[in-house]
Amino acid sequence: MTTTTLSTPTTKPAVSAISGVAARKFATEAIGTMFLVLTVGVAVNTVGAMAPLAIGAILMAMVYAGGHVSGAHYNPAVTLAILIRRRIELREAIGYWISQLGGALAGAAMAALIAPSHAEPLHRSGQAMIAAMVAELLFTFALCYVVLNVATSKDHPKNAFYGIAIGIAVVAGAVTAGHVSGGALNPAVVLGGAAVGSISAAMILPYLIAHAVAAVAAALTFRFLNPDDK
Repeated sequence: MTTTTLSTPTTKPAVSAISGVAARKFATEAIGTMFLVLTVGVAVNTVGAMAPLAIGAILMAMVYAGGHVSGAHYNPAVTLAILIRRRIELREAIGYWISQLGGALAGAAMAALIAPSHAEPLHRSGQAMIAAMVAELLFTFALCYVVLNVATSKDHPKNAFYGIAIGIAVVAGAVTAGHVSGGALNPAVVLGGAAVGSISAAMILPYLIAHAVAAVAAALTFRFLNPDDK
């Protein structure tokens, strides 16, 4: 005969469960960002004008694949916007950023192996740099604004169009801003591009500033336009 002894549960199982959930989220962000940067690196060097479609398609697919696990940010700017939107805690956001940047470096390494770039790194200066930063700011704002509205709004708790909307926003930004700024719209993509030599390292900080400002502006705009959506 066996007996069952009831005891007061400790916090260790809960902590382990939380850690497991976080690990799955971070892994999902790393995988999605890796494939996004891999696609950017290979497509830009091989398919030319069709690259934005490939990039938007892989992002859309990865959003649907990982959205139920991590929210499928795959972009440090998107994570910043969602942090300000108050849909993620700072500690978790830091984990997302580390995972995204790690995934970006892995994707860049694979892209360099599959289709190494022989072109001069993208570099802008003077007026061209200002134009590139404005383009990155505006279309990163558009991307973050779309994500906040289709993936975090209380009015769309369960929808089937969020991945399509996000993918199309990236395609539109890449096509429109491509010749001005490269249409990165994502600090992880910029880091990956710099790692494989397709983007000048001098572009990292200006683009990071543009992306951060865009993310903050998108989050504040969403909160202003949706005051009841806390």
